[in-house]
Amino acid sequence: MPDFTTWNAGGETINIRKDLRIPMRDGVELAGDAYHGVEDKPRPALVALSPYGKELQALALTTPAQQRPSVLWDGCIEAGDIARIVAEDYVHVIGDIRGSGASAGEHIGNYNAGGVSLGEDAYDFIEWVAEQPWCDGNVGMVGISYFGSMQVLAAAERPPHLKAIFVSGGHYDFYETTYHGGIMWFMPRAAREGRGGDSGWAFTDNVKSRMIEQHSPEQLKKLVQERLKDPDVAGWPNLVHILNYPKHHEAWFDIIMNEVDGEWYEERNPITLAPNIDIPVWLQIDQGRGWTMDGTIELFNTLKGPKHLEIGSYPPMQSRPWVEEHEAMFRWYDYWLKGIDNGVMDESPVSVFVEGSREVVTADAWPPKEIDYTSLCLRPRHKLSPEPELMGPEYAHPDGFFQAPLTVTDDVQILSWSTPAFEEDTELIGTGAAHIFAEIDQPDTNFIMRLWDVAPNGKRQLLTTGFLKASHRELEERTTEGNPHHPHTHSVPVEPGKIEEYVLRLYPFASTFKPGHRLTAELSNNEPLVDSHNSLLPPDAFHLPVGRPVTHKIYRDAIHQSRIVLPFTTRKASEQ
Repeated sequence: MPDFTTWNAGGETINIRKDLRIPMRDGVELAGDAYHGVEDKPRPALVALSPYGKELQALALTTPAQQRPSVLWDGCIEAGDIARIVAEDYVHVIGDIRGSGASAGEHIGNYNAGGVSLGEDAYDFIEWVAEQPWCDGNVGMVGISYFGSMQVLAAAERPPHLKAIFVSGGHYDFYETTYHGGIMWFMPRAAREGRGGDSGWAFTDNVKSRMIEQHSPEQLKKLVQERLKDPDVAGWPNLVHILNYPKHHEAWFDIIMNEVDGEWYEERNPITLAPNIDIPVWLQIDQGRGWTMDGTIELFNTLKGPKHLEIGSYPPMQSRPWVEEHEAMFRWYDYWLKGIDNGVMDESPVSVFVEGSREVVTADAWPPKEIDYTSLCLRPRHKLSPEPELMGPEYAHPDGFFQAPLTVTDDVQILSWSTPAFEEDTELIGTGAAHIFAEIDQPDTNFIMRLWDVAPNGKRQLLTTGFLKASHRELEERTTEGNPHHPHTHSVPVEPGKIEEYVLRLYPFASTFKPGHRLTAELSNNEPLVDSHNSLLPPDAFHLPVGRPVTHKIYRDAIHQSRIVLPFTTRKASEQ
């Protein structure tokens, strides 16, 4: 009797090996399912590892790909198109990481920080797959988001049979994944708890909080009470609930309790581990969620081996089950795993889709063109201009807004400044910075800036965002014009009534403003509940609102030159 079952998916007959037990070096067994064609022969294998449950990934066989805002969109079905992978003559192996799903062992904290390294487990999993009679010894990996991060963690361990990886939509710097500019992002809550269109982690009793493991009950109680002193946290019901009942969702509890960067996040940071990677790596990311672009570019610049960076078009959320990028993925793996000379390595290492012009720019490095950082100054009457304001603060009175907590209002106050209509195609590619001189009447607030391309008919598309918690305003020494960095290792309360300069990092983007279009910059301390961008995202893809009433005065005069620094391109890539 065969050790597999068969399945017919759209005319493709698939052999399925269910509930494989894969031994780790410490004796713990992980669970996995393998899908392959009916012909009895060894094939290259593509491994997918996550805590979301292999059974959830199997829905790719029965659920057509759903685009946001479909109510059937599930953000955790990310392992790829099983039937397509099998049709391309690969084995698709989907496994549950330790402590989740059907796998044994304990998972402690996020990315098993404090437990057994996920990269170490991935090494053992990959090497076991390579030894099976249905695998020809050539292994790659597949999947987006968490699955993508797992690929980098695995590659850093250098398993001998892992020949290449293809990473789409990965998250890398784990602090920047959960705190943008020091402001907590709720999407990790959705992925872990299962909220807002996500199934979440396949939790078992073996998923544990690192904070609970490390601290006595008395110590933990004190730490929780200290965290609840933050009015932003104390004003959000879900956070109060998790802090009082941490075993409800241990992994999310750990994130809430670690609001500054440091060793807790860095020891499992794939970018920190990336210098160990020497196999070929393809990195793909779409525009619209700038922090993932930022991390992808940083990872690309860190890698030393064969590599490719593909930055795709807006909108920011791919379908679920994930089916995009498979064409590029198979070209990559056909070359590196099957030895098919298809010309993929003859192409430029970097390709960038430019919004507006809808062109693809290729080059050897990011940014793909030479850029000239140019300032657009905030001016009275909501104008953006390359010319600075000449009037002093006694004449150029500050713009201002008062924001009440969202516990008492649904209205989000937004200030905006716009350029005149562009007269010719104007291209920007790279990171940017917003220098905001502001006075607030509280020890802290959020600064959220969003840049829009506004068409003559009023239709808008988001280009990039910048986030900064006011108490995280300290800059690192590596900061340069248009490329600010913050340590986020501690917070310094703001002196109410004092004018401070806040420098927001504007995440990487690529766009051409067409004639008649305008650039609009919006500043707020919370995000609007619904707009043309947020409607494309899951309900939980927003940031922790400010929990206290704050009055903001934004100075933009001859002494306080608030400005936006943007990367205008100067020459075409072919001319460099």
